[in-house]
Amino acid sequence: MLLPLKVAQGVRDGSVSLAFRRWRKQDVEPGRRFTTAAGMVRVDEVTVVDADAITDEEARQAGWPDADRLRKRLNPDASLPTYRVRLSWDGEDPRIALREDADLTDDDVGALDARLERLDRACSEGPWTMTTLALIRAHPQRRAPDLAAMVGRETAPFKLDVRKLKALGLTRSFAVGYEVSPRGLAYLSKTTRRA
Repeated sequence: MLLPLKVAQGVRDGSVSLAFRRWRKQDVEPGRRFTTAAGMVRVDEVTVVDADAITDEEARQAGWPDADRLRKRLNPDASLPTYRVRLSWDGEDPRIALREDADLTDDDVGALDARLERLDRACSEGPWTMTTLALIRAHPQRRAPDLAAMVGRETAPFKLDVRKLKALGLTRSFAVGYEVSPRGLAYLSKTTRRA
């Protein structure tokens, strides 16, 4: 479930506790946690509701000034069920602590080697992990389209691959571009893998 930054920040500070969506089928289950720009968010409850019965108070809990404006932003296909999703903040993004952890043991390096080798093997275009880390290290906070072009790749798949490195704590994202994280730099200094 995607949440705009303003909504995710509202969940974090407690000013937003609901979201409304129109889906063909329920897209999230209670108990599911997901990562947002403001940290981890948990789905506490999912209920099918009548869109016309959404109150102004519920709209405000979803970050909207009133129910009419919220309804206008729902999927225009009124034949789809409307879901009310109760949300709560569930802590910091664990990748933040992970990416700052530069105290890598030999076992940590070996585990990262194995994960990156699996990612390389799974890619139809061939090995990419070390090349991408080296590219980001050489060009910090450079636009993703520029980086992708440097290695002859399309932007969207390149960005997906960088997210895989971010999930391992090896990179961090900025409004524009990426950097190799302290964990990533420590890994690069200790691994025997090369681009």
